[in-house]
Amino acid sequence: MTTRTSLAALPRRRFVQGLAAGGVLAGLSPLLTPARAATDTVARHATPVLTGTEFNLEVAELPANFTGAPRMATAINGSIPAPTLRWREGDEVTIRVTNRLREATSIHWHGIILPFQMDGVPGISFAGIPPGETFTYRFRVEQSGTFWYHSHSGMQEQTGMYGAIVIEPRDGGGVRAQRDHVVLLSDWTDDDPMRVLHKLKAQGDYYNLNEPTAMDFFRDVSANGLSAALDKRRMWNQMRMSPTDLGDLSARTLTYLMNGTTPAGNWTGLFKPGERVRLRFINGAANTFYDVRIPGLKLTVVQADGVNVDAVTVDEFRFGPGETYDVVVQPKDDAYTVFAQSMERTGYARGTLAVREGLQAAVPQLDPVTWLTMGDMMGSMDHGAMAGMAGMDDSKMQGMPGMNHGAMPGMDHSKMQGMDHAAMGHGAAPASPLARPSTTARHARTEYGPSVDMRVDMARTRLDDPGIGLRDNGRRVLTLADLHTVGGPLDPRGAERELELHLTGNMERYTWSFDGVAFGSSTPVSLNYGERVRIILHNDTMMTHPMHLHGMWSELETSDGQFQARRHTIPIQPAQRVSFLVTADAMGRWAWHCHLMLHMDAGMFREVVVA
Repeated sequence: MTTRTSLAALPRRRFVQGLAAGGVLAGLSPLLTPARAATDTVARHATPVLTGTEFNLEVAELPANFTGAPRMATAINGSIPAPTLRWREGDEVTIRVTNRLREATSIHWHGIILPFQMDGVPGISFAGIPPGETFTYRFRVEQSGTFWYHSHSGMQEQTGMYGAIVIEPRDGGGVRAQRDHVVLLSDWTDDDPMRVLHKLKAQGDYYNLNEPTAMDFFRDVSANGLSAALDKRRMWNQMRMSPTDLGDLSARTLTYLMNGTTPAGNWTGLFKPGERVRLRFINGAANTFYDVRIPGLKLTVVQADGVNVDAVTVDEFRFGPGETYDVVVQPKDDAYTVFAQSMERTGYARGTLAVREGLQAAVPQLDPVTWLTMGDMMGSMDHGAMAGMAGMDDSKMQGMPGMNHGAMPGMDHSKMQGMDHAAMGHGAAPASPLARPSTTARHARTEYGPSVDMRVDMARTRLDDPGIGLRDNGRRVLTLADLHTVGGPLDPRGAERELELHLTGNMERYTWSFDGVAFGSSTPVSLNYGERVRIILHNDTMMTHPMHLHGMWSELETSDGQFQARRHTIPIQPAQRVSFLVTADAMGRWAWHCHLMLHMDAGMFREVVVA
């Protein structure tokens, strides 16, 4: 049964929310009918927690049923999510991972600073774990906070292989709270993830449930007049892009999970009135950005990516795959909904904070779908001129500030001549310390090809933009500009050189890359051991990419070069230019990639060598 058949067989609301008892089918045949599986499954168990310094993890296939269609999942110790691992800063941990699959596997310890041989990326840091064999990870824990682990082999992360890591501070201090809950968000598809990728290769908007409709057109006519509505629709058609293309996947194939539980299953975290409750939010999804809020409660953000930040109180935050946020709440009522809607607004994960099991609070409606703007596509430009651009033909659009469209004829490449390009086309800035990041886009020659459908010349640098769908929504939304790491940067030195790389893609071909070059055709990014490097990521696409550099911290900076926050995963919005400093203090070979799994698999992946 394909995903489309399952979708047709289930009522829409039930499909989005999943089964109340959805999860791993312990000991049940994968051939059970959906009705039998829904009644017999006993899956609403707490995620196992393992503590100490010695751990044994076993990776195996198990049947699972989240929507009424039993499928095979990849589980660790029979659990989805995998067991939560609790470590202590300063301890040496030993983790023996045994592979019971018919294919190779691996575990990557996301955000953990360790020797590259222990990082768990096949083909980069080790060979992987063959079927039937055991690999022993051993390293000293040099940090504390909230992290997570997942497979870095094939599509195993999408099929259930992920879990939380909680590291207690060495001195026993830290955030003061009487209650502590991990909230691990993920997504599940009944379809074979490789089949999902093949569908996107054939049609990039296959899963887009929010394509502009006739009703949208008539609303535009009512609001702006027929001529402006026609111009608007013509503009997007000429660019062969969709203004609702916020995410590759949607509830058409995804079921959104909170701690391995569907919305209908309603994961519940208990508290006593008056307690301070710490919620460790982890985005372990393969392909979903989540917007998280708890109606009726303020969220005080105290950690980002496992690192303490100056406390900031908000109503809502967005985070992408790989990111973590720790928040403290102080509930007073009996029940609150923990609501995490997908960025493209087709579904949600949800759970409940309650004083006892069985209580529920009202579940909000999904926010309205918001279209991408010209600023999201072109970056910094004179937004006052947008209205007059709506009806431009291709020849006029070539001269618009802020954007070069890859498919447009007559592109003048003369300005590219004579540029010094290193690391696939991008050169280093002058050797003297650089006080602030450069702002002029330096497009590599490799960007001018069939794998790149647009280039942004004047990217925006604003860190205070919450992103599409969250602007001016009446709630206080966290932004990168709100984050300030306690204690400042780890390395006080300024940048010795500057590297610029562009995030590129072609949605029609469903190709993703750095500088127009997919992994497999690229060469490694080389860093000299001990150097302090400024890295600029310039997003030439219309999608947000959560970029994860393994093995080293990325110290986010402002547009004028001031330290902002220490991260291991940084979301780069459409047409945005973000810079961060890296101290190359970790010898070896490391991975660097977009943490949207399908983008990584389709080519947005590079190797980094520190020598």
